[in-house]
Amino acid sequence: MTRADKGRYAAKHAAGTMPDENTTAAVKARTEAGKLACAAAERIGAELGVPMGDVGRTADLLEIRIDRCQLGLFGYDAPGGRIIRPDDVAAPELEKAIRSHLVDGRLPCAAAWEIATALKIPRLKVSSAAELLKIKVKPCQLGAF
Repeated sequence: MTRADKGRYAAKHAAGTMPDENTTAAVKARTEAGKLACAAAERIGAELGVPMGDVGRTADLLEIRIDRCQLGLFGYDAPGGRIIRPDDVAAPELEKAIRSHLVDGRLPCAAAWEIATALKIPRLKVSSAAELLKIKVKPCQLGAF
């Protein structure tokens, strides 16, 4: 969703969708100034044993904005809200991994994280390489985009 959608995140979900109580409590506890950092959402999912999509849906239903994407794609005090910049060169192994994980020409966020773990590199390095290769990262595990 875009900044213009601020305050209407719940509209992405079916009318009457209710968040889980435990996830709601955890999200509220980690929300700062109406925003939930991606890393905090990841920790909530791990601690509660729920998919990140459930955490994202809960944030949406509570009208809480997801902030500080761990791939650098949104939620930062920078031009366009992004801190990611294209790499100058993508290592062949990284490019091959990215291309092998594409779905409909895009790199799912979960796949970017998987690649970073497998190659033992920062997540930002994967998204920087994707930027260089002009490959969009989508969908977000939290449902932010």
